[in-house]
Amino acid sequence: MAVELDAPLRQHNTFGLPATARQLVRITHEADVRRVLAHPRLGRAPKFVLGGGSNVILTRDMPEVVLKVEVGGVRLLAERDDAFIIEAGGGERWHDVVAWTLAHGFHGLENMALIPGTVGAAPVQNIGAYGLELADRFESLDTVDLVTGRTVTLNKAQCKFGYRDSLFKTALAGKSLITRVRLRLPRPWIPVLGYLDLERKMADTGNTHPDARTIFDWVCAIRRAKLPDPAEIGNVGSFFKNPMVSAEQCRDIITRDPHVVHYPMADGQFKLAAGWLIDACGWKGKAIGHAGVYEKQALVLVNKGGAIGSEVVTLARAIQESVYGRFGIRLEPEPVIV
Repeated sequence: MAVELDAPLRQHNTFGLPATARQLVRITHEADVRRVLAHPRLGRAPKFVLGGGSNVILTRDMPEVVLKVEVGGVRLLAERDDAFIIEAGGGERWHDVVAWTLAHGFHGLENMALIPGTVGAAPVQNIGAYGLELADRFESLDTVDLVTGRTVTLNKAQCKFGYRDSLFKTALAGKSLITRVRLRLPRPWIPVLGYLDLERKMADTGNTHPDARTIFDWVCAIRRAKLPDPAEIGNVGSFFKNPMVSAEQCRDIITRDPHVVHYPMADGQFKLAAGWLIDACGWKGKAIGHAGVYEKQALVLVNKGGAIGSEVVTLARAIQESVYGRFGIRLEPEPVIV
């Protein structure tokens, strides 16, 4: 087990924020976690699990032992009458797994193409895009307890998925490391096309029955048009969750702002577009220090060059106060702020 001392983390977080890990261990197998826990010094130290760094804002150096998840591998685990079961290592890039499934004829993840981050981080956030969430395609996962070193398998119900939420952000926050995730891709495949941007693509192209590859290409094109590439402009994708409000709250906001973008939900609530709320408050293109709001999409905060974590946090809080002052809605950040 190799321990990297004073390891720079700028390359390990997509916002490109400067930070140093006092000790970093690369986890390529469950056994690596147990070796850390058995180590006389590392075992007693606090731990911090790091995947692709696409959902974290680093505001300080890390005295914790940083466990960099790099468990690899993708395979067809089982073929059932009703579904294909795909297993992927927690360190695999999510988009690469989506592309792999399509290349091998397994459909159902195409709406979630180009979501940044790793497979192991996907259940933590219950990632989702264009009408689909991870929970809709989830079978089970393996996680290692960071106290006992025991590997536990959890099913969908046990993970307690919610909107950008899961057990790993509540009861198991900081207490486990996800090593492998199994995805359930239904047979027969049924496309998910109810999202507005995809409906526009169908109207623009005249293709009302797109196949999975076409949906994948559409989603990639839509995301690239709206979101900056983290390799070119540091960011963590959507910075705030789309807020959920009651029907009464939604009617009140529509009375004051008839153009507010909103979506009815099955439980009677309404989802408001956080990007629209931020844009309505005049934040698009604005900056505080070296952290700014992306010119093409107000939901995305970006590193304009040399940003530090405190600047990102200051900008995010200013946006929250602005939106709350105008709409009475408190936006909640998606990334973990450390």
